[in-house]
Amino acid sequence: MTLEYSLANLGWRPFFLAQLDLTELGLVTARVASVHRSRLDLLGVSGPFGFKLSGAAKSSDFAVGDWILTDGTLLVRRLDRKSQLSRGAAGATGETQLIAANVDTLFIVTSCNADFNPARLERYLALAAEAGTEAVILLTKADAAKDAEDFRQQALKLRRNLTVLTLDARDSTVAHELGQWCGPGQTVALVGSSGVGKTTLTNTLTGLSGATAGIREDDARGRHTTTSRSLHPIAGGGWLIDTPGMRSLSVAEAGDGIDAVFEDVTELLGTCRFRDCKHQSEPGCAIRLAVAEGRLDEARLHRWEKLSSETRFFTQTPAQAREHERRFGRQVRKSLAVKEALQGKKK
Repeated sequence: MTLEYSLANLGWRPFFLAQLDLTELGLVTARVASVHRSRLDLLGVSGPFGFKLSGAAKSSDFAVGDWILTDGTLLVRRLDRKSQLSRGAAGATGETQLIAANVDTLFIVTSCNADFNPARLERYLALAAEAGTEAVILLTKADAAKDAEDFRQQALKLRRNLTVLTLDARDSTVAHELGQWCGPGQTVALVGSSGVGKTTLTNTLTGLSGATAGIREDDARGRHTTTSRSLHPIAGGGWLIDTPGMRSLSVAEAGDGIDAVFEDVTELLGTCRFRDCKHQSEPGCAIRLAVAEGRLDEARLHRWEKLSSETRFFTQTPAQAREHERRFGRQVRKSLAVKEALQGKKK
């Protein structure tokens, strides 16, 4: 594949140009292709080159897909991101972990087998919506499924106006099917759990020959083959960011993204009889009525409640966290008191 390393082909946009002042026009502009502990692999108009981090610059400050300015020796600054994909870091730290930057389209990859998980897909959709990135669900292993269309119909219910495609990641026609998102200067990212075919799809789109791992027959799960994020050229002229399989995906500060994915739930919130309705057993609850009438799936409602609670954890202040703990403590003590009273009556 012959590559043309022009800024436009690398994904440069007026959004980034508008951030430069006159004194910066002579600096080297480059895009981050991969991030290492003490250096960055970059792509510029002259091709790939390495850059060693020094001074206050830390690798955690950068993500694959970032744009940076350098004078050839020192890193001057990172440009503001047009979009940023991030998740809650592992453990209950409340911190966020960068996944990728300046992504135009997020390909959410899952397979037509036991890996298909609506709750996980909704998390990825919320992540994309929060970042302002278009999301497309790709259902792989469609050729081996008894009814791939059933999986597609399930996925279509997860968000309004969602694009869902079934495909065989090994098929050379996939590049044509995904062409509208993979053209010159466009950037896509692949996310999904291990074993769903991300590496195979990457190989098909880029012409690479990376290793692929088989599926464990007992649970339809695969083994990790991608261990780090990197920027790869796509045959159609775009760029692809592959990501390691994620065992868990915590949505950090994704309140707006969750609202966008669960529009069928959130548009009912203001129509309950009481403003402080908890949507449990209160009279006049519009959400419980929608569940009772079959207009809203109760399992989907529970998933919305879980995601909403999770993002509150990441956004609440220390004072709010302490107040939440106090309220929870009072609720537990009250429940124990009621339980003890009932046990006393039985005696």
